[in-house]
Amino acid sequence: MTTKLTLALDAAVIEKAKRYAQRKNTSLSGMVENFLAKVVEEEPGRPEAISPLVKKLSGVLTLSPDADHKSLYGDHLSDKYGK
Repeated sequence: MTTKLTLALDAAVIEKAKRYAQRKNTSLSGMVENFLAKVVEEEPGRPEAISPLVKKLSGVLTLSPDADHKSLYGDHLSDKYGK
């Protein structure tokens, strides 16, 4: 469920934030929501929570059960940066 929130912010900050959000292919509302979600989850002694973006992306890629993800990642880094 979403609820509307009204904020009073400096106009220049809003414009910069809108441009940033556009470059990141997200909305200003989404950015504020992700920020607030992270702030309230960062309590001392509490394990770090998974961000909403990571939760959204979870399960996008699938590997076979016998795939060695560390080896695959190492191969990727070797290809990207040379041997």
